[in-house]
Amino acid sequence: MTAAVRVRRFAAGAIIVTILGACTPVENPRRARSTLVLGIDVSGSFEATGNYNDAIEFASHYLYGHLGGLGELAMPSAVFVGSVGGENPGETKSFQPIHAFQGKSPEEIATVLREQFPSRDGFTDFNAFFDRVATLVKRQGLILAPLNIVLLTDGIQDLTADSGTESRFATIDLGPLEYLSRSVTVRLLYATPTVSVAWEREIDRRRVRMWTVDHEVMAGWREQLEFDINSGGAEDNLWKWVQDNIDFRVRTRVL
Repeated sequence: MTAAVRVRRFAAGAIIVTILGACTPVENPRRARSTLVLGIDVSGSFEATGNYNDAIEFASHYLYGHLGGLGELAMPSAVFVGSVGGENPGETKSFQPIHAFQGKSPEEIATVLREQFPSRDGFTDFNAFFDRVATLVKRQGLILAPLNIVLLTDGIQDLTADSGTESRFATIDLGPLEYLSRSVTVRLLYATPTVSVAWEREIDRRRVRMWTVDHEVMAGWREQLEFDINSGGAEDNLWKWVQDNIDFRVRTRVL
């Protein structure tokens, strides 16, 4: 084999290696866009269930885990936390953005949540909340990004005088959320089994996915946390529990 042939073969091999190297996937791709909205029920009826404080504690760990992408939890590119309830029907809600929680411990996040969303004898209005979420998503240019709405509530809608003969669940309107994204999921946490079933069956929806976790099941998150603390390890069991029970991937409803 002549020197010229060896040079040509070496050059061809180098080109192939270069091409293959260019096709190698990037190890740290850009984080996919997604939006997480957390709604906290500040009504007296939710506090009367005894679940308000536990919900705040859970929310603080839930936000902490997702913001850090701990375990295999997805890291949202946008986060907003607001109250489900006000002093009057249709009252406009304000939302705390992701910056209010970044870099904070679960304990510090819980402090912020209690300061911003104290439990009071308010009016529970899910329709006002969903309408405000839709407005926020559009204003922030987050349309089409997967939208995950997590509600910590007893799930009881306060009826207004013009509700007619409809049940308190049938009056809940998910219409503003229907076309914000091809993937919109509403997750109802801390309701009773009866209320959870009512949300699944009585609320009209087309594209919005629904996932409910009863308050008895929600008690399991703290058991996972205590096990992690007592074992002296990271909160791996808690993040796995969250992924399996809260962030469960819901299929599109079959009509």
